[in-house]
Amino acid sequence: MVLVGPSGCGKSTLLRSIAGLEVLTGGNIWVGDRLLNDLPPKDRDIAMVFQNYALYPHLTVYDNLAFGLRRSEREKDERRKKEEGRRKKEEGRGKKVEGIRGKIQGEERSIQNIEKIRNKVEEVINDLASNYFKNPLSYPLFEDFLGGATRKLPPGLRYLSEREKSIGKRVREVAELLQIESLLNRLPKQLSGGQKQRVALGRAMARNPQVFLMDEPLSNLDAKLRAETRSQIVQLQRQLGTTTIYVTHDQTEAMTMGDRIAIMNRGQLQQVAQPLELYNKPTNLFVAEFIGSPPMNFLAVEFSAPLLISHPQFRFTLPDIWAKSLQQYDGRGLILGIRPEHLSINPPATKNLSVQVEIVEALGHETYLGVCLTDAPAVRMQVRVPPERSIRVGEELWLAIAHDKIHLFDPDTELAIFPR
Repeated sequence: MVLVGPSGCGKSTLLRSIAGLEVLTGGNIWVGDRLLNDLPPKDRDIAMVFQNYALYPHLTVYDNLAFGLRRSEREKDERRKKEEGRRKKEEGRGKKVEGIRGKIQGEERSIQNIEKIRNKVEEVINDLASNYFKNPLSYPLFEDFLGGATRKLPPGLRYLSEREKSIGKRVREVAELLQIESLLNRLPKQLSGGQKQRVALGRAMARNPQVFLMDEPLSNLDAKLRAETRSQIVQLQRQLGTTTIYVTHDQTEAMTMGDRIAIMNRGQLQQVAQPLELYNKPTNLFVAEFIGSPPMNFLAVEFSAPLLISHPQFRFTLPDIWAKSLQQYDGRGLILGIRPEHLSINPPATKNLSVQVEIVEALGHETYLGVCLTDAPAVRMQVRVPPERSIRVGEELWLAIAHDKIHLFDPDTELAIFPR
């Protein structure tokens, strides 16, 4: 899922709300069958990739990748210790109750019970003292201390616990997947922008979360590296099969990466659909203008029954499929939308537009023209034409509209009108 929209529309705020970094004022957040509203971020099983990478500068790539794994293992140990402490506390309360019952039954029996308890406590203390490193509560602490103390030593001299071995195996699997095995011993300052981004992705992947959240992770990269990393993220997502919510303001990223795209504007969802559905059937004027590069052109026109579209510079008849949809608009104004690729250079005719060329952008594989209407210079449009056609600035052209590719919008509600 890709969230896309202009700056300030609420994309990052929504992502932070899912991650638990913002306080919800309404609604619910579900991941699978779990309601996350009241869970702290660390318990949501969600991994987030930030725009600025957020790598720890004093840790190597290996330790950055392993950081989340070590922390999650430590939290598991802490929860296990708390559970063990709670259980022993309950057992202690039970023994206390038994002792009270013993006193009620008789002083002699109470003394015998106390002597037994005292002997048992001495036995436990002696056992702990002689088997410290075998104790399930103390041994993990000793392993953590020994592992940390030897981490900077050469590989052959480091102490690796079973837990650290499993973490190392996971780190190397992720590094191989991202092709950063040779970078594991480097610090973040020794990495390029693309390498830092892959490390940030790897740190999120290593935890194997239920959901990935990505907040404009490619915005700091140059155009070539952005295209390469974009394809890598798509391939990784397909390999992992993990739900991913990706935030961007770049509609090209949205169209190429998303299985589904959610368009946002001013904190409101405008449309959620597959990329081609958004492109071919925008639900309103904002979506039509936002999706597509160059954006859709818009002209104010008049509709007359049964199917006549009129403009001061042209008029034409719509296909029959529009008849039912436009019955209520007879004699009213509409907004006609047409994409740059659906305009073509043609001979003069009453159904065509007369324009003057203001800008020529020759890209090699295609050419974009910036034009204005001959009789209304303030109305500007963009046109995509084949690169073989040589066109000069100031040249006058006639453009034909592909009638089966037009879009119509209600000028009051800005909602799309669809043929039926």
